[in-house]
Amino acid sequence: MRKVFVDVTAQFTKDGDLEPVAFLWENGCKYEIDKILDMKKAASLKVGGHGVRYLCRVRNKEVVLFLDNGKWFVEAK
Repeated sequence: MRKVFVDVTAQFTKDGDLEPVAFLWENGCKYEIDKILDMKKAASLKVGGHGVRYLCRVRNKEVVLFLDNGKWFVEAK
């Protein structure tokens, strides 16, 4: 596994939560987030780092996206 930093489009909900909407992969491909399945403070045990962990559904696959000190990254193979 490796840590891939990505650009993220995010929005604030009416409750003040920050939710990612889409991210730009390192090859320039934009991926829309279909659904956020879980959001919690956690550490990335696979690639290191900690912050807010978003478990997302993207194109029928689960993707783990982290917000760590203002930077977004994905756990990638």
